[in-house]
Amino acid sequence: MLNINKNLEDTSLTVELIGRLDTTTAPRLEGELKDALPGVSNLVLDLGKLEYISSAGLRVLLSAQKIMNKQGEMKLIHVNDTVLEIFDVTGFSDILTIE
Repeated sequence: MLNINKNLEDTSLTVELIGRLDTTTAPRLEGELKDALPGVSNLVLDLGKLEYISSAGLRVLLSAQKIMNKQGEMKLIHVNDTVLEIFDVTGFSDILTIE
């Protein structure tokens, strides 16, 4: 189960992810981001309540990062230790901006 809360202010989009980002929920996030990202120059993903992320979830983050590299910036905030460990093991902590 994944809840996605979006808040758009001008060209800044904050997306809060609550629950699990896995093979079941990743396509929904991918669709929501695809619809929301045009015109966005600052994307903030709040992962404070994200309990788990799978390779499918990582792929969605990577494709969002590629889009944002062309039109602005993307950062992850409130990343918990469990998710951060996955980012470290996969090398994603080198690719993504984590605050």
